[in-house]
Amino acid sequence: MPVRDQGKDPSADIPAAGEAAKGRCPSGLFGGLSGKLLWLTVVFIMLAEILIFFPSVASMRMRWLQDRLNTAAAAAIVIDGLQPIELPRALQKETLEATGTKAIVLRKEGTSRLLATTDMPTSVDESYDLTDVPPLTAIRDALDTLIFGGSRMIRVYGPVGENKVGVEVVMKDRPLRTAMFAYSRNVLLLSVLISLFTATLIFFAINRILIGPIRRLTGSMQQFSSDPENPAHIYIGDGGRDELAVAGRNLTSMQMELQKTLKQQKNLAALGLAVSKINHDMRNILASAQLMSDRLVDVDDPMVKSFAPKLLRTIDRAVGYTTEVLSYGKASESAPRRRLVRLLGLTQDVKDMLAIDPQSGIEFVEQFAADLEVDADGEQLFRVIHNLCRNALQALTSPGEGSPGIIRRITVSAQRVGSVVSITVDDTGPGMPLKARQNLFAAFRGSARSGGTGLGLTIARELVLAHGGTIALVEKPTVGTQFRIEIPDRPVSLDDYRNRTHSEK
Repeated sequence: MPVRDQGKDPSADIPAAGEAAKGRCPSGLFGGLSGKLLWLTVVFIMLAEILIFFPSVASMRMRWLQDRLNTAAAAAIVIDGLQPIELPRALQKETLEATGTKAIVLRKEGTSRLLATTDMPTSVDESYDLTDVPPLTAIRDALDTLIFGGSRMIRVYGPVGENKVGVEVVMKDRPLRTAMFAYSRNVLLLSVLISLFTATLIFFAINRILIGPIRRLTGSMQQFSSDPENPAHIYIGDGGRDELAVAGRNLTSMQMELQKTLKQQKNLAALGLAVSKINHDMRNILASAQLMSDRLVDVDDPMVKSFAPKLLRTIDRAVGYTTEVLSYGKASESAPRRRLVRLLGLTQDVKDMLAIDPQSGIEFVEQFAADLEVDADGEQLFRVIHNLCRNALQALTSPGEGSPGIIRRITVSAQRVGSVVSITVDDTGPGMPLKARQNLFAAFRGSARSGGTGLGLTIARELVLAHGGTIALVEKPTVGTQFRIEIPDRPVSLDDYRNRTHSEK
């Protein structure tokens, strides 16, 4: 039977109604971005066709009227050639019906002559000159005919060919409006077909080039999020050079790095659990070893007295390693409880803790004013300086390390510059190896010696950063290792500053 995690909300196991579809790509060709792309393409093409429609229908209207003028001009030339014979009324009527006009007037050599007429209207509603019509005027007249036409009597006149002969006709605008509506219907149908055809081509092209890869990327992310430890869920790109291919390669790299990080975190969690389980037994064993080592110091044997201190330091190191691992396994350090700390007393505690005395052959030098104070958490600052000094001590006491003739010395110097206290820990040891420099503050990789955990500098850096300060390795021309710590004072509020100033007065 599965065991429910303690402290977990039971309602979290039941997905909400909207959560089932959250993060799921719409299925089908017309779902999601594909459907939106299709409809947007249709709408945009229709908008473009509408913009083209107005000049197009205006041009169609001008051609229709020009055709009527040309037809009437052909009839007018024939009738004018029959002069002085007057065309019979019946023939005039047939001519006007054939041209779709009510009257035909020929303008020639500055004179106007009515060649044919029947049922001549008493008034004309609109007049149009086709000699030279601006585009905007043509569009305006076309819209006017489409909206308000159909029952108006219009007069149209214009030149015929390149001669100085003009023709004027009077006609109803109903046939013109009917032809314009038929043309508009044909344009609309053609626009719909063009938009659907173009949208379909664009849809399948972009769906293959863009939407398909995006869906594969999204699907890979969904699978990876469901089981990030499964190597089969890592995205495999197609090796292209476009933006989506680059994004796919970056996703692959990110997933691989995340899997590696998750594996490391899992191993660290297992390590922390194992260390926490054996910590109690380990402390009992080390406590027993310390008791026996203390008794060895009282043995009046020169050989025993020589290796007993080394045994004690070895046990202390083992305790320190265990404590570092446990400290690093915590979720976070407690926030610094800052106050003014006398640096001299803190470094003396570090010196006593490391058991540095004249008999050890190592000098411990303090170069700072006796009254120098640091605005910091005393315990955390002690851990930082103790870690750096302990590393320096181990470098100076390691077998085969150091150069002959060089004084083994650890120097702690400090000074205040404005609101920042700069603390330097320097030693005359062999220096830090290149591998340790490259992984200086990396957990489990920044150790400068065999058997080290590499956690000391990582924890020290976290503590310094919690104070808003910095810690860095300083390059020096001589042998040894030097670290500089800079810790700024806390900002003082205006009220505290005024109260302090007032109390000093």
